[in-house]
Amino acid sequence: MQTYIAILRGINVGGKRIIKMQDLKNMLAAIGMQNTQTYIQSGNIVFSYKQENTKSIAAIIEKNILENFNLEVPVIVLNANELGEIINANTYIKNTNYNIDTLHVTILNKTPLASDCTKLETQIFGSNTFKIIKNAVYLFCPNGYSDCKLTNNYIEKQLQVTATTRNWKTIVALQNIIELSF
Repeated sequence: MQTYIAILRGINVGGKRIIKMQDLKNMLAAIGMQNTQTYIQSGNIVFSYKQENTKSIAAIIEKNILENFNLEVPVIVLNANELGEIINANTYIKNTNYNIDTLHVTILNKTPLASDCTKLETQIFGSNTFKIIKNAVYLFCPNGYSDCKLTNNYIEKQLQVTATTRNWKTIVALQNIIELSF
């Protein structure tokens, strides 16, 4: 068994696309995922599963969500090492000028093409700054993410990937769940 993190995009936001976490845990258990733990209601799941390609696991979860909840939900799955790499690569947290409440990371389902990254990196987004490192876009949003123009949809369109964003506290919480429970 290996430890994985599934991050679901766009559930339980604004009273739409509702999936209760207990129902999601029950579904995951029915398809063989064990030690399932969720973090808050927005689709952050840590679990154990047989060693498998993360893209295959994401497809299994997406298929079962569609069958069980009649919702098409993009899912990105990382293994514990990949989450650790995302955490370690965040250069913003090493700079004391950044408040952790203003940091977010958009996790991508694959590493984007360099040419697409270059196009996005030439754009200016006011006081918001970002860095693209492998399959993550690290965001500094001093006025809050809700005012940031670097939304999931925008990043997906520019980088031609599937993406989902989490605040930095959520990413750290998922790492803590792994360290404490797995």
